[in-house]
Amino acid sequence: MDVRVRYAPSPTGLQHIGGVRTALFNYFFARSQHGVFILRVEDTDQGRSTPEALQDLYDTLGWLGVKWDEGPLVGGPHGPYIQSERFGLYQEYAKKLVDDGKAYPCYCSESRLAQLREAQTAAKSKEQGYDRHCRNLTAEQRTRYEDQGIKPVIRLKVPLEGSTTFHDVLMGDITRKNRDVNPDPVLLKSDGFPTYHLANVIDDHLMKITHIMRAQEWIPSGPLHVLLYEAFGWKVPTYCHLPMVMGKDGQKLSKRHGSTSVKEFREKGYLPEALTNYVSMVGWSYDGVKEFFTKDELETLFTLEKINKAPGVFDYKKLDWYNGMYIRAKSDSELAQLLTPYLIQASFVSDPPEQEHVSLIEKIVPIVKERLKVLSDVVDMTRYLFKDLPAPKIEELLPKNQDAATTVRALRKALPIVKRIGTRPDEELEQEIVSIANEMGIKINGIFMPIRVAVTGSTVSPPLFDSIRLLGLDTALLRLERAVTILSHQMGN
Repeated sequence: MDVRVRYAPSPTGLQHIGGVRTALFNYFFARSQHGVFILRVEDTDQGRSTPEALQDLYDTLGWLGVKWDEGPLVGGPHGPYIQSERFGLYQEYAKKLVDDGKAYPCYCSESRLAQLREAQTAAKSKEQGYDRHCRNLTAEQRTRYEDQGIKPVIRLKVPLEGSTTFHDVLMGDITRKNRDVNPDPVLLKSDGFPTYHLANVIDDHLMKITHIMRAQEWIPSGPLHVLLYEAFGWKVPTYCHLPMVMGKDGQKLSKRHGSTSVKEFREKGYLPEALTNYVSMVGWSYDGVKEFFTKDELETLFTLEKINKAPGVFDYKKLDWYNGMYIRAKSDSELAQLLTPYLIQASFVSDPPEQEHVSLIEKIVPIVKERLKVLSDVVDMTRYLFKDLPAPKIEELLPKNQDAATTVRALRKALPIVKRIGTRPDEELEQEIVSIANEMGIKINGIFMPIRVAVTGSTVSPPLFDSIRLLGLDTALLRLERAVTILSHQMGN
């Protein structure tokens, strides 16, 4: 059997981590089986679908290197691949179900349905949902409704007895009694628009989908979809419901955990290969040991059997670690190109950068490379090189448990050593500063920390002596002397 899978999002918002993982699992499964990966846009919710969300879908998959074999922009033998362009098909197949006695027109008004819901709620009835009022109307009764100009919806005739079973690759057989299935759900709305269930099943059949990989939240819809396949007389595809993506607190991943849209991760400076690798490991494992996979390796090694049944936990710190590892695997020239847009956006360098800025970026890369978690970190790490720093606050200059007088003495003793940067090996100069700390009976950080804050404006920066060299010794000394003056004024000197 030739494997055909699809990713079928609704363009109602930005692509998020859970959806992208579904896309990646489908894509890697198709590639590993030498099958076909289809992109389908399910935009039947015209009120919420937006061109911006559709473009974000294309941009996200393109950035991740996920190429669809059939779908919008590339075409294919089973198009169109945008549901709003397929409405005629849905109406045709809905009519077929009615003609075959598997569905029926329903003329109930919204007010009647609202009253029904209120009555069921008030009575705390076990029977919730539509009461099948129009299920057995005669032809004469239907004619009377239509003569009144009432446009019906089309409802599926869910069997009143028995049960429906479908097999899931991960979960095994799942059975639901038919009386517990949504009673006679709407398939086609009165305006001719299909509901998700009708369009989804028709499209999956006509596009010859063999495997449906989607989130576990769709398991309750499984029996209904199987009933639709059976009503049409079609073969049911193989189901594989994917485990949820959770935060570390055990709750479904959401905004309160942090960024969830791929666009946000991209803008912060996560690399596509890092995000692809990590997201693919959320709920899937090759051997429980290997953590780093190239896209080519995943296209070869991915199998459904290695998907975990339990929810996958999305760990932002682990993603940072992955991203840092991928950043350090870049050549300095590659990383310089990746960092440049962030420096341009921060107005640190011109667009395009002038030659002096190009040279400076090339010097920046080696000293920040080991410290970057995301590409955008370069902005705060190098701000001191491009912007005048505000005068540091006294509390920012004071190491923990160290007073202003001690800090001033330490800085004054360190100044002559700093002035020799570039004339002596860094190791010797660092050792001289360590010796001063030992003589004064203070921690090493009692000298290095105020120097770092005075020069870079931060307690965290690239290597200190490298930072001073990039800034320029004269500017660095001026900033150090300013810090000494600020602390001296605090002492009343």
